[in-house]
Amino acid sequence: MASANIVELSGSNFTDKVLNAQGLVLVDFWAEWCGPCKMIAPLLDQIADANVGKVQIGKVDVDKNPELSSQFNIRAIPTLLVFEGGKVKDQIVGMTSKAALEQKLGLA
Repeated sequence: MASANIVELSGSNFTDKVLNAQGLVLVDFWAEWCGPCKMIAPLLDQIADANVGKVQIGKVDVDKNPELSSQFNIRAIPTLLVFEGGKVKDQIVGMTSKAALEQKLGLA
């Protein structure tokens, strides 16, 4: 992860960092071998760096955290889930644009 403003998520910190978080949290379910995941990563870095305090961004490596992938029914990657108040508010599957991400997060 290039941005210091993106949190690596796992089963041990997911509840604290996502489900109990205040405000919006964007969670990227990804894998090292996934081409589209690598393409979207710089966009997430840019959004995280430009919106500190407005939205939190975290990443879940699906290969290292299969229990979280199963819990949220992740069938394809990248899958981005937008959480608010501990609940999934929105979902984006596959590659998308920075503008579309910002719109989903209410930043546009």
